[in-house]
Amino acid sequence: MNKQIILMKKKVTEDHPKKERKVTSGPIRDKERTKARMIAAVGKVIQKKGYHALNGPNIALECGLNKALIWNYFGGLDQLVEAYLTQKDFWQIGDKGILEQMVSNPQDIDVDLVNELLKSQLNTFLKDKTKQKIIHWGLGEKTKALKNIADRREALGEELFKYFDPKFENSENDVRATLALLISGIYYLSLQAKSTGSTFCGIDINTEEGKTRIEKTIGRILKQTFSDVE
Repeated sequence: MNKQIILMKKKVTEDHPKKERKVTSGPIRDKERTKARMIAAVGKVIQKKGYHALNGPNIALECGLNKALIWNYFGGLDQLVEAYLTQKDFWQIGDKGILEQMVSNPQDIDVDLVNELLKSQLNTFLKDKTKQKIIHWGLGEKTKALKNIADRREALGEELFKYFDPKFENSENDVRATLALLISGIYYLSLQAKSTGSTFCGIDINTEEGKTRIEKTIGRILKQTFSDVE
């Protein structure tokens, strides 16, 4: 009987070999975890004290690590802040699915997809307090990290405009100017609504009714702009 049990256990072991344990620690993984903690600490400092408080000691205190690691792992404070901004930038990862679809398959871009992207952007900025502070920061200060993010954002936009520009070559509608006004309007309306809580032109986008009015108007403007190229 004992021999039979041993043979059965051996059979089970052979049929279901032990899975290799996933490596959850080690120099590389520990370094990546540490870097992630430091990047997250940048956001916490911004939320608690504002972007003016972004310095080595405050970030180190927030994540409980030696401030020297900022230079060891990122090369400096600007690079750490830039790593954080890249993660939080809407156009980089905020709605990655739509953007990737546009860049990878530009032939599929239509007015509905652009409208979906802008509506998503409006909702993101209304909800994300950190993104609101980053926009405000970009308006109030000129830093290398913010400029680098803005330049990357523009580079991504150019990839899309390579597809748009030929379509609008013989159109009276200026797609670049239209999108510039719509996107900047989304930025300002979001900041104004959340910082003061007041209305703009009598519309309160902190309410569902007000937000819907803005979304519908964005859709109408886009349809008018794309009407002669669809």
